[in-house]
Amino acid sequence: MGVERTPVGDDDMGWFGQESLDRYAPGQAAEVMAAIRGVAGRCASSTDTLADGTPLRDTASVTAAGVAADDSLLLHLTSAFPDGGQQFVNETAFVRMGDVILMVQHVVEDHPSSDTETVLSAAMTAYRSTAGG
Repeated sequence: MGVERTPVGDDDMGWFGQESLDRYAPGQAAEVMAAIRGVAGRCASSTDTLADGTPLRDTASVTAAGVAADDSLLLHLTSAFPDGGQQFVNETAFVRMGDVILMVQHVVEDHPSSDTETVLSAAMTAYRSTAGG
């Protein structure tokens, strides 16, 4: 499902993203979470080249999502131009509840925001109310 927050004011770019819910076979959701952490650790930084030849530096880091669940993480992906100018931040929260992983992602310009946590909290509340937990 797509989600979006429209800009508020001149300095706010708003954001767009998505939310998804996936159910796995017993034990596989925990393996998926471990794999996400592993990939972020192995690929913490890289450089891509855009079609016009401009290099783009990508960095990845993982922090706790800070929610009550069996497992959770917040993946931060930042793409920055070498001149120190514009950058894009992509934050993706993964929350495992049993064999279900709830994912909330959003892309913003320039800096992280607390919107990921806000949307994640609402998504978890909605899931728990329909799952009976």
